[in-house]
Amino acid sequence: MEAINLNRLAYFVAVVDAGSFTRAAERLGITKTVVSQQVARLEADLRTSLLLRTTRRVEPTEAGRLLHARAVIILRDAEDAFGAVAEVTATPIGTLRVAAPNDFGTSMIAPLVATFCRTYPACTVDLVLSDARIDLITHHIDVSIRVGWLDDSSQQARRIGTFRQLLVAAPDFARTITAKVPEDLAPQPFIANGALREPLVLQFSCADVDRRTIRMRPAMTINTTPAVLAATIAGGGLSVLPDFLVGEPLESGALVQLLPDWSLPSGGIHVVYPAARFRPPKVTAFVDLLSAMVRADGA
Repeated sequence: MEAINLNRLAYFVAVVDAGSFTRAAERLGITKTVVSQQVARLEADLRTSLLLRTTRRVEPTEAGRLLHARAVIILRDAEDAFGAVAEVTATPIGTLRVAAPNDFGTSMIAPLVATFCRTYPACTVDLVLSDARIDLITHHIDVSIRVGWLDDSSQQARRIGTFRQLLVAAPDFARTITAKVPEDLAPQPFIANGALREPLVLQFSCADVDRRTIRMRPAMTINTTPAVLAATIAGGGLSVLPDFLVGEPLESGALVQLLPDWSLPSGGIHVVYPAARFRPPKVTAFVDLLSAMVRADGA
């Protein structure tokens, strides 16, 4: 016997319930011929007669009654299974694995994860913070947050916001230097961020017309952005840091901005997905929350 065909079971049940091939076809929205052919093939598969056909009504045989009772259960279970899958695919549920860089992950993503878990209690989150590039497939990452400039065009990515780079220093350190143009910065102690591709090269622009490139002298190199921030606040030198990380220190006076009339290149905030045709609701819900947060912060 060939594999069980649920459509044929459904046609058979419809005929028994309706008591007629014609009425069953009307209920199913198909032709009477199709119903008759499929029921006949079901009988051939089972090598037994399932229906007694008269001019007025179709009645099940003993084997037909037995099959009908079981088929109703089978079809109901199948319907429940499809319904359960549909519910899962419509409701955020399960473990969400998120990757993010240390700085953005600590200051922005970790608080967002708390909001996400409160909003969707059927979800748990595994947040992986690293300034190293994490392979999404190998580490089973559902969504990665990348801040800066994407260098892999093959990734499925979406830009959800931007950030500014700011030249900052501790107030006491800033008072020891006089800087009116970018060139005045070159001799100054600089705290380099080793996580960046070119941490010593700063590209300044003024009014989008005057552009200057300066190479800094590192007093120290640190490989995580939060540690660069800590060293800068401690007065170790001047540094370039993202606005989402220095907003609070600037407001409190722990840091001051240098050369505010000169701008450094803005970077992007991206969500990057592993290659997949469909994204689970947990991913969509998380990215929606993240996008709303970025918009609210004016990024």
